[in-house]
Amino acid sequence: MDAPVLIKTYSPPEIKRSEIFRYAGVKTPDEKMNALLSECLKETEGKLTYKVCYKTFPVTANGNEIDLSFCKTASKDLKVNLDGTTEIILFAATIGLFVDRLIAKYNLLSPVKALFFQAIGAERIESLCDAFNEDITNELGKKGKFTRPRFSAGYGDFDIEYQKDIFAALSVDKNIGVKLNDSLLMTPSKSVTAIIGVSDKKADKKEKCADCKKDCPFRRTK
Repeated sequence: MDAPVLIKTYSPPEIKRSEIFRYAGVKTPDEKMNALLSECLKETEGKLTYKVCYKTFPVTANGNEIDLSFCKTASKDLKVNLDGTTEIILFAATIGLFVDRLIAKYNLLSPVKALFFQAIGAERIESLCDAFNEDITNELGKKGKFTRPRFSAGYGDFDIEYQKDIFAALSVDKNIGVKLNDSLLMTPSKSVTAIIGVSDKKADKKEKCADCKKDCPFRRTK
């Protein structure tokens, strides 16, 4: 029998103000900027949802092609990421529509606030993904398994078109209320889909951001 898609709801992860400023492009926040961020954060209190749906799939490599079970791809970048893995955790995550509504509202009233809400949304969805990543890594670690850095459609040469396969495999709309439009954009916009590779041994390579866009201002390295 096919395993079901699992759903998790999280409490709000700890807010990383430095990350929000980084997403907003504020390098040295002053007192005024800190006060504005606090004001914006207060407006989101208790209004965001933190939901994840996920499922485990076996993965096999056949020559230049990777069989992810829910689809097949010739992505070289994803193949490097999944080298030595035996299965993947496919997941979708969202913080809901509220931030999108605030961004739309303040685009007209206060572009600076709109920018801050964009940055808050980016930090919140990344923190949710990090929390899920940590849970999965800890859970699998108890079984002697290891995880790889998450990898999304649109990274490197893993085409964004694979979003269609991901949404179908996880029934994302039904399970956590995220829709995919004809332009492959997600609604709510502060949503993420990704693959986490699982292997029986630790990866030799140091974890790093994917080489999808080297000049990306949001790029993080470890």
